[in-house]
Amino acid sequence: MTDKHIPVLLHEVIELLDPKPGKNYIDATLGFGGHSEAILSAISPNGKLLGIDQDEDVMKYTKERLQKFGDRFSTVIGNFSQIDEIGRQIKVTGGILADIGVSSYQLDTPERGFSFRDKGPLDMRMDQSSELTASIIVNTYTEQEISKIIRDFGEERFAKRIATRIVEARKTKHLETTKELAEIVSAAIPRKFWPDRISPATKTFQAIRMAVNDELGSLEMFLPAAVEILQPGARLAVITFHSLEDKIVKGFMTKSARPCTCPPEFPKCICEKKAKIVLVTRKPVIAAAKEIIDNPRSRSAKLRVIEKI
Repeated sequence: MTDKHIPVLLHEVIELLDPKPGKNYIDATLGFGGHSEAILSAISPNGKLLGIDQDEDVMKYTKERLQKFGDRFSTVIGNFSQIDEIGRQIKVTGGILADIGVSSYQLDTPERGFSFRDKGPLDMRMDQSSELTASIIVNTYTEQEISKIIRDFGEERFAKRIATRIVEARKTKHLETTKELAEIVSAAIPRKFWPDRISPATKTFQAIRMAVNDELGSLEMFLPAAVEILQPGARLAVITFHSLEDKIVKGFMTKSARPCTCPPEFPKCICEKKAKIVLVTRKPVIAAAKEIIDNPRSRSAKLRVIEKI
């Protein structure tokens, strides 16, 4: 484990989540607990925080790191999409935070199979107990299924070419490592279309990871459940790192703030549906230039915040 983890948009999260002494919070994607530590410090002496994470290795480390907060800090192993069930263990009077995406530790640990920089197994599971792995996808899914995953989740223009190369390669040899996959993907993309600052395999790895962990499905389950368990005045803050994730969050928050389903030509609302939340941020909050220099992974982060009515 590492102490070099840098929580993304920390100042902005604390400013907009606005943690207050005595209030209770949930960090739905605990990770190394950088955000949680700041929240716990702000809500002392008697505010509580429940941390949720599906990675048992990370959870074990963070529980030890934040044990200084005693019984004000508790944890549950699980996926943030299960917040409807898990979150009822605490009365959420302050707010909920969800930092969506893969952690630095997972990316930087070769044996977890997230990175194309180091040779590792084709795994990519955030929850090590789940059955679906990257290996199953690249070695058993049809060419059409692989192409759809890479196109839809990775927004990769060469998805079909990449899928074809993957299927051709696995006829000769069962694909086993991230290095093998990265080389196949890179060879499938014409050199003149390689991006300047990132590996040509980036979008494909991102897409397969999202499919392995059902990241978009989990996010769609999480958002309404999170709002449901918030007490009036409590806030929900969500950080995304992918355009598809941000689109889901933006759409949900906008619709929840303006729930009227009447046709636009109606002079006034007759459906009488009431808003459950108000928008705290109307546009996504992004990292400042200095943070991007200090932590390049923050460059794609977007923070959106709402408050329960």
